[in-house]
Amino acid sequence: MASNLDRYKKDFERLELEATRLQESFIHMCYGKEYVAVVLEANKGDKEAAKSHMKTIPKFREAYQPWYSECLVLIKQLLPDRLNDFVRHYEKPKGRKDINFENYRIEDALQGLQTTQAGKVLADQKSATSHLEQQIAILNSIKRRFESSLYDIRQLVQADLLDSELAAARELLKHKFTRAAGALSGVVLEKHLYQVCVAHNIKITKTHPTIADLNEALKNASAIETSQWRFHQHLGDIRNLCSHNKAVEPTVEQVNDLIDGVAKVTKTVF
Repeated sequence: MASNLDRYKKDFERLELEATRLQESFIHMCYGKEYVAVVLEANKGDKEAAKSHMKTIPKFREAYQPWYSECLVLIKQLLPDRLNDFVRHYEKPKGRKDINFENYRIEDALQGLQTTQAGKVLADQKSATSHLEQQIAILNSIKRRFESSLYDIRQLVQADLLDSELAAARELLKHKFTRAAGALSGVVLEKHLYQVCVAHNIKITKTHPTIADLNEALKNASAIETSQWRFHQHLGDIRNLCSHNKAVEPTVEQVNDLIDGVAKVTKTVF
């Protein structure tokens, strides 16, 4: 079975390759016929070869958003200190009153926005060129983290351990050990939420914090949204049913939902 580190490397390599094609598609979007002429020249005037190459280049407006969304997840996990920088190159600055070269972003380019003054172009799609270059540079910096002997893989190792424990919980449920499966899943959720608190520098005063304690701390620190907080509450309730409430027997469906929910949290909440 591939480790989380292996999966992250595979995702990175794919996104890195897509970035090259994406950058070329952006140039095509900005320069149109000029770009086509360059491709034709690069293929020594061979129109069929140039046409074949152009077919490999995706449309920027269609390809960028999926690439951006996947990069967000990867950067959030492996390079969280650069996440805000990555987003800043895409999103329009808050409170922006007018559009100029300095505050033009990729989001504007996707909408085809252009501003002029006295017949002179102040900002257009080309103005977002450096922002895309910076996003690709941030993505590429992840490679150094994979290769660096200083890279802390504690979270990746823990992710593998949590996956193994959830697999064990599924096996327990398969053999009708419902309460045990639910209790083990709850332990996984507790471990993960604690690690998320550590990642966000959230101090936990209790020696043995519960899921509810960790969930509340994350919400108070604005590390998670209310909808996510409620989802954690729901999972915690099922776990408590398995571990504490002896009067009511948890159902297979409830515990299966708990295992699936915990698996989702460990892959999406960081």
